[in-house]
Amino acid sequence: MTSPACARPADTKLPRELSFDADDWLILASYWYPIALVRELEDKPLGITLLDAPLVVYRAGEEIVVADDLCPHRGVPLSMGKGNGQTVACAYHGFQFGHQGRCVRVPAHPNNAIPSRLNLRTYPVVERYGLIWTCLRPQENAEISLPSMPHWDEAGFQHINCPWIDIAGFAGRQVEGFIDVAHFAFVHTETFADPDNPIVPAYMPKITPYGFEAEYRSNVGNYPIGQPERGRPDFEWLRHFRVHVPFTATLEIHFPDNGRLVIMNAASPVSAKKTRMFAPMCRNFDTDLPLQDVYDFNLKVFEEDRALVEAQKPENLPLDPSLEVHVVADRSSIAYRRALRTIGLSQFFTA
Repeated sequence: MTSPACARPADTKLPRELSFDADDWLILASYWYPIALVRELEDKPLGITLLDAPLVVYRAGEEIVVADDLCPHRGVPLSMGKGNGQTVACAYHGFQFGHQGRCVRVPAHPNNAIPSRLNLRTYPVVERYGLIWTCLRPQENAEISLPSMPHWDEAGFQHINCPWIDIAGFAGRQVEGFIDVAHFAFVHTETFADPDNPIVPAYMPKITPYGFEAEYRSNVGNYPIGQPERGRPDFEWLRHFRVHVPFTATLEIHFPDNGRLVIMNAASPVSAKKTRMFAPMCRNFDTDLPLQDVYDFNLKVFEEDRALVEAQKPENLPLDPSLEVHVVADRSSIAYRRALRTIGLSQFFTA
């Protein structure tokens, strides 16, 4: 696992309202994050925030543009403007911006040359898993490194893109909750877990170049409570977690009859105190059932988690192992915090 350089280039601008430690921000900004569902981007520009940085997302034909949400002319957010699928127009003076963030029209002077300083500062874009991904501080000559998702490109697997969920909490806390296997019997009793089965069988994380993996076997099922299929007492459920630092994890659940469900938990850090959680999924069973049922069940599960994440104190994730008490069931949490320290993040996140 490699750590991006954290030296600050001369042209690196920190967000005006910075909720992270500056050195932590420089490290986190070197990674790729999802910022929107592809399907939610239409002609109208989207205004979003990533790592405290306000961004505008708009379409310019087949191209998706991500840029600072600020018109260079008089500093009005471009997300307040109008789009037509080819350009976005500032709401103040109508300046239009198109491919690669270039200013293509100044209505007050339609025949004059347009200075290059009117072009927007843009960021790289990748469409993957039904999401729009970007990186605020891409490394020169570095390969694009997005988290992988098992089975997404395999025949027979249905793609599901659940609506995103906003959480008033830190992305690190949210991801740690996703990979925690000891909370099922206490938090998810209305969705899939058994309140009378809190035992955590032994498991051991394995370090990988991108973070770590953990295979967790138990008889805790994953069918929604009340479904007839729930009665499989002799089936050993395998949950395979793959954690990609800093804030993405996938969970591959092995169902009976060779069924597979993969959930990506992509926690996009809006700020140190707010997270937008994206959850693309794929599965090779029940592919004919209504997607709304999946959306509703997923929301219910993550709402159960959200209540706990938003209540945790401290709000940030302590990376110093002596600051919180750990038990054997916390091996994934310990591995996650160690992985965050490995990429150079501070011992105690600012939040």
